[in-house]
Amino acid sequence: MTTEGKGKIGVLIEEHFDPLEFRSFNEYFPQQGYQVEYISHLWGNPNINFHSNSEDGVIKEHVTVTTEVNDINPTDYKAIICIGAYAMDRLRYETKVRKGQPNQAPAVVFIRKAIQEPHVKIGVICHGLWLLCAADVLENRRVTCAHNILIDVENAGAEIIYENDLAADIVIDENLVTGRHPDLVNKFMETLIREIENKQRSLHAAMTV
Repeated sequence: MTTEGKGKIGVLIEEHFDPLEFRSFNEYFPQQGYQVEYISHLWGNPNINFHSNSEDGVIKEHVTVTTEVNDINPTDYKAIICIGAYAMDRLRYETKVRKGQPNQAPAVVFIRKAIQEPHVKIGVICHGLWLLCAADVLENRRVTCAHNILIDVENAGAEIIYENDLAADIVIDENLVTGRHPDLVNKFMETLIREIENKQRSLHAAMTV
């Protein structure tokens, strides 16, 4: 996970993250030349150790996060990923709320800023769109997601793309890449890397004209 040749991919994470996606990110992205950096809200701590969802009754994956989401700039990354399972629901928690005020959870504020950066790819898989629902950035965006949050995503204004009585496997809408299910993580990662590198080639070509 120390490879840094092509830049960094930031992964937003919290307790109850998807273990298959976690293992896949740690293997695939460094093989492609990218450093994986896990990001969260650390509540004033220097680090926090998060645990995955259990597999066959056993919690198999753990990650110690030292990067505070309040302290980073989206443009320091080639892509920002919202990992699946319940982590993104936890990241949208606010300690204080006011009627009519947009969600101010640190990760929500960050993803709201990140999605406005055209050169930063936003990758979201499975339940990850929960965070973007809270950020109110899905109006008229074309997406896919886990079937059990379809109504949340549609209520946030997104257009779900369907294929053969399922939400689509993968949907690309400008800088947003979404995947339906952890079983599709390989296809999701390959698509995200292709989108990153297509963007890099386009930027390089524009600079050399």
